[in-house]
Amino acid sequence: MDAAADYIAKLAADRDLVLVEGAGGLLVRYDAMGTTIANLAAALDAPTVTVAAPGLGTLNHTALTLEALVARDISSLGVVIGSWPRDPGLAERTNLADLEAIAGGPLAGVMPAGAGQLPRSAFASVARESLAPRLGGLRTA
Repeated sequence: MDAAADYIAKLAADRDLVLVEGAGGLLVRYDAMGTTIANLAAALDAPTVTVAAPGLGTLNHTALTLEALVARDISSLGVVIGSWPRDPGLAERTNLADLEAIAGGPLAGVMPAGAGQLPRSAFASVARESLAPRLGGLRTA
């Protein structure tokens, strides 16, 4: 196991949840040896959540990410739209159904734009309303 996986495994030993953000994407390397977030998830046998943008280009990016997860036998808890605009355009609205088709079922969540800037308690409340039960939320549609 590499240093990052070893460190995360030690953190997880006495915690209920450890969240690892793979900024940049599943196949982006994070060390000089070329280790990727996919390698890390596989080493930890950790489930993943794919965070998708709502607009143009997201369908291809999301489909490729989900295919890469399947090809590596890495489990997925679903797709979450990471920043849903207050006034979505045609692309965003039509991508909702297409993202569900790509994901093979209902989205695991739709977080509103700006949620990341909220104070912790407000973010927790928004997340609870925006995420599906499989991610600890209450969202049913």
